Formats: sequence, C-alpha cells, structure tokens
Amino acid sequence: MTDINTNSAGDVLSDYRYEPKVETSGDNELGKNQFMELMIAQMENQNPLEPQDNGQFISQLAEFSSLEEMQKLSGSVNDFASQYQSTQALQASAMVGRTVLVPGTESPLGVDGSISGIIELPESTGSLIVNIYNGSGELVNNFNMGQQVAGTVPFIWDGTNSEGEYMPYDEYTFKVEANQGGEMKQMSTLLSANVNSVSIGQGGEITLNLSGMGSIPLENVREIN
Repeated sequence: MTDINTNSAGDVLSDYRYEPKVETSGDNELGKNQFMELMIAQMENQNPLEPQDNGQFISQLAEFSSLEEMQKLSGSVNDFASQYQSTQALQASAMVGRTVLVPGTESPLGVDGSISGIIELPESTGSLIVNIYNGSGELVNNFNMGQQVAGTVPFIWDGTNSEGEYMPYDEYTFKVEANQGGEMKQMSTLLSANVNSVSIGQGGEITLNLSGMGSIPLENVREIN
C-alpha cells in the first residue's frame, strides 16, 4: 500500500494553479466582484485531497452578504445626511434679512434706534431691573420692570439715556438683575439681531452672520421673527 504525501500532491497541483488577477479600486479596497473572484479561485484551486470545509464557504458567503448590506446601508445613510444638510441650508438661506433671538448681552443700537430682547426668568421676582452700559462701560440708563412671574419677559430699550436723550451708535451691554429671596441675581438675556448672511462649513454645519453680533451656530437661534 502506497502512502500519499499531501505536500507533494500540493506541489504538483501548484503547477496548474490558476492565479486570478484581482483589480482593486483606487483606494485599494476590495469590491464585491473582486471578493467573488477570490472565492471562486479558492474553490477551483483547493487541494482535492484536503478540500475546504463547506462550513467555511458558508461562513465566507455570510460575511460577503453582511458586507454588501452594510455598504448599501452606509450609502443610504450618506444620501440621507446629504439631503438633510441641503434642506437645512435651504431653510437657513430663507432667514437672510429676518430677525432672530439669540443668547447674548451685547448688541449695537439698531437703525430704528432701539434694542429689544427677552429676559429668561427662572423664578418669580418682585423687582426686575435692566441696566444698560455703553461701549466704554458707563451706565447710560436703567429701568425697573417691577414684579414679574417666572418665564420669558420681553423688553425693549428706546435708545435714550436716563435724561431722555437719544444715544449715538455704539455697542451696548445689558445686565439684568432680579430680586429673588432678598438677593439680586443676574438673569440671562436673548437679544434681537438681523441675519446678514449664512455660511456653510465643510462638515455641513450652518452659521448665521448677524448684524453687529458676529457669527453664531444655527442651533443657537431661539426664535425667528
């Protein structure tokens, strides 16, 4: 009885082995066609004395199917993200020329000679005071809005100082204080600003360029008028 040496048989088969030419994409990643070519070549050139287990082929097919589904899902997600960004950009472009409310304490005096905004009041107060400072840090006016309940409190400054004189164009700062529990606490404010233009970053992020207030992300806008 003659013993069969699998190594020598493998060497003989190697002389007739088919070596597939695998073409790869520009980024050196295998596509589904190349994957199938490799698997077929593997089946054609396996050692007949030691064939590959069927379970391994099934496992490879399952991996291939899973990879193809992931590629389709990735493409769908990318398409959805692109459409979402386009929709956001279109909506943002419609905001040019409109007025928005954004968090802030500084604003230039508008062309209409007034500045408006909203005070965020977490608790009710018996005294709500609005202080207004010019670009040099000087207090030019203040007014007491009296008792207010918790919530959002709108306000407007007509652009005059404590003497009733109209103030020049400048950057004005608003500091709002509320008497809560016998202690004066500073409140957050939202100020009104005009949208001059819209910028879209490389990652799809949208930025609004506001008149006299610089640039802010779209998600910071609290209200559109």
